[in-house]
Amino acid sequence: MGCMPDAAAATITPFWRSVAAIALISLICTPAEAMGRKPNRKAEAAAAVDAGAQGSIEPEAALVKTLVEIRNNRLDSALQEVEKVLQSYPNFRLANLIKGDLLLARSRPLRELGEAPNAPRDRVEDLRDEARVRMARYQRERPTDRVPKFLLQLTAEQKHILVVDTRESTLYVFENRNGEPHYLADYYVTIGKNGVDKFRAGDKKTPLGVYHVTDNLPRDKLADLYGSGAFPISYPNEFDKREGRSGTGIWLHGTPSDTYSRAPHASDGCVTLTNEDLNGISKNLRVGVTPVIISDGIEWVKPDVVEGLRKEMAAQIENWRRDWESLDTENYLKHYAPGFTSGSQDLAGWSQQKRTVNAGKTWIKLGLNNVSVFLYPGRDDLAVVTFDQDYASSNLANQMRKRQYWLRDKGGWRILYEGSA
Repeated sequence: MGCMPDAAAATITPFWRSVAAIALISLICTPAEAMGRKPNRKAEAAAAVDAGAQGSIEPEAALVKTLVEIRNNRLDSALQEVEKVLQSYPNFRLANLIKGDLLLARSRPLRELGEAPNAPRDRVEDLRDEARVRMARYQRERPTDRVPKFLLQLTAEQKHILVVDTRESTLYVFENRNGEPHYLADYYVTIGKNGVDKFRAGDKKTPLGVYHVTDNLPRDKLADLYGSGAFPISYPNEFDKREGRSGTGIWLHGTPSDTYSRAPHASDGCVTLTNEDLNGISKNLRVGVTPVIISDGIEWVKPDVVEGLRKEMAAQIENWRRDWESLDTENYLKHYAPGFTSGSQDLAGWSQQKRTVNAGKTWIKLGLNNVSVFLYPGRDDLAVVTFDQDYASSNLANQMRKRQYWLRDKGGWRILYEGSA
């Protein structure tokens, strides 16, 4: 059992052996040690459990306390702890399942989590999955000195960034402090029934990519399925459409009124949080501004690694801007990849248009403001760049919000897509 002495492990009941495997309790050495691995959480585990008397409790911390009591064969104490959870969250189905098992354990040994008579096997298996995920989440060290590799550059208006790690069923909230992302909090989430990498409508998968919040739908405009509210995101994005991906209606949303939380894979592709957690993050979400990056796993790196990548991309963008502004059309066009598209135009059509347009100008001034840069999840060779473009020339002036996808190949970084954002 890892940190547990062999003699103690030999005395564990059959019930506990099964729960230990399901809940990944072998990662837990002592409650104090577990608490120490939770920087910047709502509260330390013991404080969260003790707060139950005042009507406030942190459910994952309380479940850890419950399982530690079971490990120590103090089933009555464990029952008291899980009842504290249910006092605050009566619709927490996993807690109800553990309570039922504890009551059954008084009359007979249990071989696995969820042995209540006539319990639906599929629903019990969902709850076992939730137990595994929640306990693993609780034990995972929060990387306060590292950041996701793909967060290269944030704009001042992007006060918060959401990063969903589908592999770990976790949504991270980062705060923008002077252009640098800092871990703020994280939450258990549910994703699609059939996993990730959405490709077509109805496949019940969660997309992977760089998106933005596009709307804020209040509870009174929604069916109960969506809980306390919903925030649609910009799937399919421009790159999804290039790849032939289809479907719509990918949201961040809550849970039905009779459900505290859902199993790790239970949505039709949306990212689902508890209503309490959705309400907690909603105050930090801005329509059209807040990035939502969904990734199947996160590469955590030191900030200096991100800074190096940011400078690399900044130099590429500046070279593109300078060549366009200088009316050096041929060098400007070298910044575009062979597979480039913009709307219905390919590289040949784009090149012909730019040569014709630039030939009729005597000067160009080009300003780029509010630039954000993100590596695409799972890819070090694709970057999403968004900015406000201030264009002026000898015969035309305009301003627009623009998005580019830059691809790194043997020729370096070049633009694969360009269009309005």
